Amino acid sequence: MIAVIGLVLGVVLGLVFQPDVPPALQNYLPIAVVAAMDAAFGGLRAHLEDLFDDKVFVVSFLSNVVIAAAIVFLGDQLGVGEQLSTGVVVVLGIRIFSNVAAIRRHVFHA
Repeated sequence: MIAVIGLVLGVVLGLVFQPDVPPALQNYLPIAVVAAMDAAFGGLRAHLEDLFDDKVFVVSFLSNVVIAAAIVFLGDQLGVGEQLSTGVVVVLGIRIFSNVAAIRRHVFHA
């Protein structure tokens, strides 16, 4: 419940204050959001399967964001940032859809 309250509070504060993302970080924000969504859906799936561990969730969340940002940073340095960003989004998108499908099967038994 605390996580849901934190999420709602974060969304409301973001809408009220409308923070600006520095131009140097604009390439990394979408990747960080997708990586965070992957960890969140993985955590929800683990919770529904009674396998949730808070330490694993935190490490997964942080490592997903850091590794995804590092891949995009490396791509920017090599001049292929857009291609690597697309690759990261595709891989994490597949994981998100896989987790959502497992959640759907668990919730609806279908």
